[in-house]
Amino acid sequence: MNSVAVFLPDISVEILMADGGKLKAFRSIAATKAAKQEAKAAYLFLIPAFIGLTVLTYGPLLAVFGLSFFRWRATAPAPTFVGFQNFIRLFTEDFFFIDSIKVTAFFSLIAVIGSLIYSLMVAILLNRKIPARGFFRAVFYLPYVLPAVAVYIGWSWLYDGNFGLINYILSELGINSIHFIADTKWVVPALALISVWLSGNLIVIFLAGLQNVPRVYYEAAEIDGANYWQRLINVTLPCMSPIIFYNLLMALVTNMQIVTPALALTRGGPGNSSTFMTYLMYRNAFIDGQLGYASAISFIFFIIVAVFTTIIFITSKEWVFYEGDK
Repeated sequence: MNSVAVFLPDISVEILMADGGKLKAFRSIAATKAAKQEAKAAYLFLIPAFIGLTVLTYGPLLAVFGLSFFRWRATAPAPTFVGFQNFIRLFTEDFFFIDSIKVTAFFSLIAVIGSLIYSLMVAILLNRKIPARGFFRAVFYLPYVLPAVAVYIGWSWLYDGNFGLINYILSELGINSIHFIADTKWVVPALALISVWLSGNLIVIFLAGLQNVPRVYYEAAEIDGANYWQRLINVTLPCMSPIIFYNLLMALVTNMQIVTPALALTRGGPGNSSTFMTYLMYRNAFIDGQLGYASAISFIFFIIVAVFTTIIFITSKEWVFYEGDK
């Protein structure tokens, strides 16, 4: 009976050519060993990522949760356990906290919707064959990489009630000047407008998604007689739905964590109209020195962000379409 010897690293096996079952079994064993080696290598290379997540994310999160059950001032020698008193105080005594939730939700709603609409419109325009397209792409992306504090200070000059460019234009149109960041009615929309202008990263992501929409879909729609708006609604947006979902999620998380405008411009004012939850945490922790109380605010904020994120993930099944879906 003919036979052949097969040599692999540290393996020398004689396989009978007439017996196909043994050959299949050998191949299965070799494949299993290779898969196990690849899995070990993958886990080995993932160790730094796991360490980073544990040290920089999960560890601090657990520490904040534990500290929220203590009363601890920065000048105190040690924290004092108070149980749920910090959380009870948040919802029964601290009217700043309830206002901060409303302000954060209002700002996030305007900023997220505005950012998605603005960035998608700009991406659609930049995806067309226009002169100096590369230059305009850089111009619209540039605000995203500028220092945030410098951006907000620059916009404060534009918003100035006496000498600002925007109010100068309004006066030329016969409209009374508006104190954008000194008026409780205008401060949140004015800050949200800056956040929309800073959404250059969303433009880049939308632009990449538009360039990956299969051209054959547009050609089929054109053959069926679809006009531009019909192609946009029935071809572009469904194909872009995974990108829209990703940008919606990123924009929500980013804008809910907004703190720079309150630090750079308003200090939470006028009144409490721009006291975002993140600024309330900062004020309690680093100005008032109430570290335990600020930790309680942080943990509630984490839960709120997690709830909104979960809602987006659950509802995405109804409007996000992936290639191959019916």
